[in-house]
Amino acid sequence: MINVIVAFPRIEDGKGIRGLLMKYGFDVVGVYTSGARTLARAYELESCIIVSGYQLADMIYEELWESMPPHAKMVLLTGKDVWADCAEKKILYLPMPFQGRDLIDTLQTLAEQLAERRRKRKSQPKKRSREEEAVIARAKEILQERNCMTEEEAHRYLQKCSMENGCDMVETAKMVLHIYDG
Repeated sequence: MINVIVAFPRIEDGKGIRGLLMKYGFDVVGVYTSGARTLARAYELESCIIVSGYQLADMIYEELWESMPPHAKMVLLTGKDVWADCAEKKILYLPMPFQGRDLIDTLQTLAEQLAERRRKRKSQPKKRSREEEAVIARAKEILQERNCMTEEEAHRYLQKCSMENGCDMVETAKMVLHIYDG
C-alpha cells in the first residue's frame, strides 16, 4: 500500500483522519501540523499521498502543493470557498464535510495511479554512463580472454552473477576487474 501523510493545523483532526485511513489499510507514515515537516517527510519517501487541510501552521495548501516532490500527490479537504481555485490549478480536493468512503475511494484511486507510475519507471532500463559502460565492456573482454567465452556468454555471466549477488551489473563488472586485474 502507498504511504500517506496527513497534514492538518489541529493535530486532533489529523489523528482522526489517520485512524480512518489505517482502518482501511492505508500506511499513514506521519501526522503533521506544519507544511515544512510534511514536505521533509514527503521527500524522504519514494512516493506518497498527502491529505491536507486548507491552512497549516506555516503555510497554506497552495504553497504545500507547489513545493511537493514530483512523486507525491495531494488531496485537499476544504470548504466551498476554495473549490474554484483548486479546480483551476488542478488540485484534487474533497468538499468539507466529506464522507469517509469518498476519501477512501479517492486515496485508493491515487494509490493505483502512483503504483502504475512506479511500475512504468522501474520497467524502463536504467541509463548507464559512458564510464559504467566501459567498465562492463572491459569486464566482458577479460572474461572472453581468460575463460574463452563469447561476448554474449560473458554478458550473461555478468547478469547471472549480478542477480545472484543482488547488485547491479556495474558492481559485478568491477568485481571481475578487481579479481582479474588485481
